[in-house]
Amino acid sequence: MKPHTYLLGIDIGTQGVKTVLARAADGAIAAAHVCPSKLLRPAPGVIEEDPEQQVRNVCLGIRSVLRKSGVSAASVAGIGIDGQMAGVLGVGADGRAVTPYDSWLDTRCGPYIARMRAVAGRRIIEKTGGPASFNHGPKILWWKHERPADYARIAAFVQPGGYAAMRLCGLRGEEAFIDATYLHFSGFADSRARRWDPELCRAFDVDAARLPRIVAPEEVIGTLTASMARRCGLRSGIPVVAGCGDTAASFLACGATREGVCVDVAGTASVFASTTKTFAADTRHGLLGWGRSATPGLWHPYAYINGGGLNLEWFAREFGRRGAPDLDRLNALAAKIEPAADDPFFVPHLGGRVSPGWPELRGAWAGLHWSHTTGHLYRALLEGVALEYRLYRDVLLEHAPRLQLREVRVTGGGEKSAIWNRIKADALGARVAQVKGGGGAPLGAALLAGFGVGLFRSLDATAEQWIETGPAVTPNRALRAHYDARMKRYADLLERLYAWGKNP
Repeated sequence: MKPHTYLLGIDIGTQGVKTVLARAADGAIAAAHVCPSKLLRPAPGVIEEDPEQQVRNVCLGIRSVLRKSGVSAASVAGIGIDGQMAGVLGVGADGRAVTPYDSWLDTRCGPYIARMRAVAGRRIIEKTGGPASFNHGPKILWWKHERPADYARIAAFVQPGGYAAMRLCGLRGEEAFIDATYLHFSGFADSRARRWDPELCRAFDVDAARLPRIVAPEEVIGTLTASMARRCGLRSGIPVVAGCGDTAASFLACGATREGVCVDVAGTASVFASTTKTFAADTRHGLLGWGRSATPGLWHPYAYINGGGLNLEWFAREFGRRGAPDLDRLNALAAKIEPAADDPFFVPHLGGRVSPGWPELRGAWAGLHWSHTTGHLYRALLEGVALEYRLYRDVLLEHAPRLQLREVRVTGGGEKSAIWNRIKADALGARVAQVKGGGGAPLGAALLAGFGVGLFRSLDATAEQWIETGPAVTPNRALRAHYDARMKRYADLLERLYAWGKNP
């Protein structure tokens, strides 16, 4: 490998398109750029994005990191793109978008979640690894039944990362693809066999021809066309790999390439994951999605809170001081509070619960009294995420009782909150470590690009070389009984609020 070889990693996230230019030899980031996303809300419950704006942001990001770094375009050896996982967009026969991006935050498909569960709920989990929720299956059914004219024009349903890669390579509709890390969100796949399940497709009258081909994350799906090369400031012919889902890329960028390494993605969504060698569908709870890892032979059982990170910004904006959100001040207030049995609880599901799919559930505080302060309320927001993670961990250990959780590696904007990391460590009873460098999902995409174009023989060995952990928090064992008790009350509160939400 030449010392001046570089890789482009691009993350099409909810808040923005992030691009990094990473040196292949050691993963050092030569330059990074973020283009803010624009969420469109044309109606209540509807959240969309313009796929072509996402592509424009990809091109802008590439041009920007080349300019900032001064690296020659001739030094770029490959491109990897990850993106939002649970949403869908439809492409036509020419490979161009014929629908907006139906975001994972969009809740209009709620009735089809119930339909899929009623018809084949258990089989969906057994085959895909994840339950029907605000993800591909219910969304595809929504377009089929609520927008039949648009549905008729759709050659395939894809995700933002796949769509951007298609556009870079000039792929047509019949060449549309989905990589295997997304399949637990699909509703129609046999994840272990890495194919579409004919029985599930028949159960919902979904034409398998409208489902894209399934590929490995490291597969080269095409090369950069001349026209897109001009838009990006690159040379044509650069290989583009299929890439993976944003959470899978984040896990890779945290070095979750060995069994027992857990990851906390403290971003717009709050994601908790582990790494296993085995697939074990969570049919009992319907809570954990058992997704394929970008690392061959591994799986990531994980669950997430829809907009868990957005809750902090919402609180700071609406209840903090006037002006810019003051998360640092709120973190300092929360850090002064010693955990107590009468602390308030916060249910973090302002947009409905995704893991499992309880669309009727909404956020709430409970157990408030007059001595509670702004710090108590904010600390409850932080703890609400940690208690959800504890639920996820407990279900994981039901399925894999011999699994040893080595540590939890935290990435995303929330990793900077020392008090949040402390609460998570105490609630989970596990060491929580920050990831040094903070390359995040786009660094994982760059790593995958290098693997796909043959620069690396092993993702695990290269991740070990590229990724280093930083400051860590060990759990306070004296709080174990406190969090055991909090966990029981929190789980009971969720059940009661869910029942209340279903019977307005």
